Amino acid sequence: MNTPWLESYPPGVPAEIDVTRFDSLIDMFDQACERYASRQAYVCMGTGIDYRRLSALSNDFAAWLQAHGMGKGDRIALMMPNLLQYPVVLFGALRAGCVVVNCNPLYTTDELEHKLVDAEARMIVIAENFAHTLDKAGSLSRLDEVIVTRLGELLGPVKGRLVDFTVRRVKKLVPAWQLPGHRRLDAVLAEGRRHTFAPVALGQDDLACLQYTGGTTGVAKGAMLSHGNLIANVLQASAWVRGGVREGAELMVTALPLYHIFALTANCLVFLHLGATNLLITNPRDIPAFVKSLKRYPFSCMTGVNTLFNALLNHPDFARLDFSHLKVVLGGGMAVQGSVAERWQRVTGKPITQAYGLTETAPAVTINPIVEPPLPFSGSIGLPIPSTEVRIRNEQGEDLGIDQVGELCVRGPQVISGYWKHPEEQANAFFSDGFLRTGDIARMDAKGFIVLVDRKKDMILVSGFNVYPNEVEEVATRHPGVSEAAAVGVPDELSGERVKLFVIRRDPDLTKEMLIKHCREHLSGYKVPQQIEFRDDLPRTNVGKILRRELRSTPSSSTAAVEEKIPD
Repeated sequence: MNTPWLESYPPGVPAEIDVTRFDSLIDMFDQACERYASRQAYVCMGTGIDYRRLSALSNDFAAWLQAHGMGKGDRIALMMPNLLQYPVVLFGALRAGCVVVNCNPLYTTDELEHKLVDAEARMIVIAENFAHTLDKAGSLSRLDEVIVTRLGELLGPVKGRLVDFTVRRVKKLVPAWQLPGHRRLDAVLAEGRRHTFAPVALGQDDLACLQYTGGTTGVAKGAMLSHGNLIANVLQASAWVRGGVREGAELMVTALPLYHIFALTANCLVFLHLGATNLLITNPRDIPAFVKSLKRYPFSCMTGVNTLFNALLNHPDFARLDFSHLKVVLGGGMAVQGSVAERWQRVTGKPITQAYGLTETAPAVTINPIVEPPLPFSGSIGLPIPSTEVRIRNEQGEDLGIDQVGELCVRGPQVISGYWKHPEEQANAFFSDGFLRTGDIARMDAKGFIVLVDRKKDMILVSGFNVYPNEVEEVATRHPGVSEAAAVGVPDELSGERVKLFVIRRDPDLTKEMLIKHCREHLSGYKVPQQIEFRDDLPRTNVGKILRRELRSTPSSSTAAVEEKIPD
């Protein structure tokens, strides 16, 4: 097996991209800001900031960092939701040569402490709603500076208006709080404006981000994403989507958090490179407000995860939106369920184009073709994107043949060199020939399309037979009474493990017996859930991906679960 996917590439998509096109992310950023200077780059809560102003403000922040001793390679943490301040600070930090450490605003104190200490961060920029978490962290005293930004921070005049944020859409978040001795971002930008910024020499090998990953499977570790890794993925993804979008003309819906690698690259970087406007959704869990925002704008592109698409579809006003401008909808982060994809197609008239990636690959590895007429949703995660090699391998590292199931392995310019301060993790993650072991189980067909079977660590072993949770969940969610489902393995004295299904009901009258009967009609006996537990919600990551690890550690509830033995 070599590169069968190349024969399936859409017209105009190259087999390779020129990774030397930009020296650094700032080189790419400056070119975009010059080319699209008067176009809005980001819009949030009704107010926009154009590329020219974005460039100026990022320069002010970079100048301030230099004046306060921050230089090439120094780590700075960013902890805020989707606000206009995020891209200002992100590109300002990168311009100064700093390494960005993205932090989820909903981190606990222990989680934040781990990131700040492990990364040896010198500064943090934090939204004041979440500053109480930092206040409890022991690492606070080790930080050189703490910069706090308000949700209502003024970033200066934009086309005669002030960038003024309102907190009404995020009032359910942690109440506003102030750290003693902090600096305000508006004051920092004003001071930076009085300094002269000295350009920093940056190359593709320089570190751009420490993006922490592994939180769903163990202790989080920093993936070392270089400028070259991110540039490569921007150019790879841009080459792939160009057939479906127009440069300088799109409006991208950015509901996934920019601190997550999916939105960081796909939305913040790729569509900035293409001159698009990013509509920032600060609190995507507030679905009614989210839908109202969509109603105000002629959105043409969107990224999301299965749970987000499902939540939108379940809101009665979503189907009444104008989808006439919609061109590209990219789904990733977790498997897009067929039932959700089918409903999305019926409601919007556009398919979900499923993609696949990892933090370690900056993140895109595969994307389904974006063509006219659109391909029907197939469950495939698509084809390897330009300059990307993919292999399906067994535990010994041997390549498997067409349609054989094994571990998905990746090699390309977007793949990280290793993990921050974790050389042993690096050794375990790569084969000797440089292929990254993703930990995902997949197969490839004769045309190069890849189907993701499941996470290697999530596989359930029932009496020696492999049960993949994705398959069970896919069947369960096809029942009209099921909104969401998550399958995990639980210990069993006879079979080693049995399947347990956690379910959020759409129909309150759905019983466990009804759902088991439905599963029996579509699954082999050993795959049918023997326990079902109904819940109002499920544990999730910051982008909405269901945390099976937490469900596995949840003790069974005698009142909430029902067990049915499968006869031999």
